[in-house]
Amino acid sequence: MREPDHDHLTALPSAPLHSLLFQFRSIELVMQSADTISAVQTAEQHTLLLFTGGRGELGITEQTSLSVHADKCCLLPPGTSYSLENRELTLYYYVLTFAAVTTGDSPAFCLDELLPGQKELIVHPFTRVIRLAEELLAHHNGRDELQHVRQQLQFQELLLLLLEQNYSTRQLPSPAQSVESTIHFMQQHYKESITVKQLAELAGVSPWQYTPIFQKLTGQRPLDYLTDVRIGHSKTYLLEAAEPLREIARLVGFSDEYYFSRRFRQKTGMTPGQYARSQQRRITVTDWTGHSVDIPERPKRVVYHGETLGDVLALGVKPVGGDEAFARGSVYSHRVKRLANVGFPLDPQLTRSIRPDLIILASPDEQVYRGVSGIAPSLTFDSFAPLEQRLRILGEWLGKQREAEVWLQAYHAKNAAMWQRLYAGGLRAGETASALFYDHGNHLYAMGMTGLSTALYAPGGLQPTAEIKDILDKDLGFREVDPAMLHSYAGDRVFMLIPEREDSREAMEQLLQTELWSSLPAVEQGHAYMLDGAKWNSGDALTRERLLTLLPRLLGL
Repeated sequence: MREPDHDHLTALPSAPLHSLLFQFRSIELVMQSADTISAVQTAEQHTLLLFTGGRGELGITEQTSLSVHADKCCLLPPGTSYSLENRELTLYYYVLTFAAVTTGDSPAFCLDELLPGQKELIVHPFTRVIRLAEELLAHHNGRDELQHVRQQLQFQELLLLLLEQNYSTRQLPSPAQSVESTIHFMQQHYKESITVKQLAELAGVSPWQYTPIFQKLTGQRPLDYLTDVRIGHSKTYLLEAAEPLREIARLVGFSDEYYFSRRFRQKTGMTPGQYARSQQRRITVTDWTGHSVDIPERPKRVVYHGETLGDVLALGVKPVGGDEAFARGSVYSHRVKRLANVGFPLDPQLTRSIRPDLIILASPDEQVYRGVSGIAPSLTFDSFAPLEQRLRILGEWLGKQREAEVWLQAYHAKNAAMWQRLYAGGLRAGETASALFYDHGNHLYAMGMTGLSTALYAPGGLQPTAEIKDILDKDLGFREVDPAMLHSYAGDRVFMLIPEREDSREAMEQLLQTELWSSLPAVEQGHAYMLDGAKWNSGDALTRERLLTLLPRLLGL
């Protein structure tokens, strides 16, 4: 039996599931940077796309486009051309391929859609699917024979989970077919306004006949059954989506969140929030300042209060709240337009109002921590830590460990390639650089462990001057510089970061007019660069990624 060859293999007619065998072939975790469109690819095998982070559009052929985001799953048959476009967040997704083979005397590859007309699949719980995908990825390419068998069984479990929720048997038992068909209608149209009169008309019976038949079939009155369907779907949203309560209420057919909350409590004995917290799997982690905290395994409503918001976005997670001042003017400001502003310092009342399930504070202040730790599980976070350390910690806390590794691997490869090109294009070995910044009026600072300097001194990059190396050796984010000592801090290339504050900008402009500034070797050589401080003086992951494009243009190499 040959592998699928779309030029020569004649597609078999749609085969029933019981006549097929499925064989797992490959899996990879793909990271696609924001504001990019992937090349068009053609699925050689049946291809499963499992989206774990970010948001984008899946283009299938030239006519069809599906909105995709975390916790979504799509199944494409062999021969399908597709591409992915994401304009907002870094997109992460597993690409899993498998073959479907017909059994019998003449086995052949089945190239038909396994679920005709259905490319987007319902998946619940998505966390179970992801765990299976992670296990398949962890042991892929192994040579152990038993492990190979175990992988095939894990794949069959994953596929069964998907088929159970998406394959229609079309063999429903029908003691009262006309009324039973309205049950299916309610399950499909629960988001809409539905009345008993409408259901009776659909069934073709009178309203007084309809309810007794319905009760005989289900044991419930029609509208009680409809409420249960809506509450059931709301549980999925509560566990796996980040939408606010009013949006969840609307999505499942309730006119307002207060009525939804009341009905939810009547049915379950707890509020929607209590239910969500009670169902989440939890892990215990230790934060920056030593708190040991039980947090959700995969939090959905994260408040991130710190200056490296781009770290969280790079992992495909969009926080529900933060301080908008940290994002203002940044390279990712357009991606956090609906971020709820919880202020600076963090306002506990505002934070509580957006119902976070995890709060991350880039502050060691115990008083601030105590102010919010009663709202939701809270963690302190060292935003001055190196990029690799920050992403791995956030990956653990946000259930995005693999995404963090994929992002770091891609970043390091691109960073190394950029510096190789720059040194081949004219940078001299051992060239030094400085990032300088005015703030708090006329105070001049040299950047160390934070901001732009983290990109300049990345592996393979420029070197710090002796004075700045001392800042780095002492793990300091920055140090104030006496202008009289400017020559000691200024490297072969000087990056002056333009401040937002008017008084600081005036102080910078005064310096630029002095003989001191003009006499710097970097200025004399034309190697002094002016950069928007709000945009480029950050060491977060997304800014670091954008600098890989900016620096070569800025240096003209």
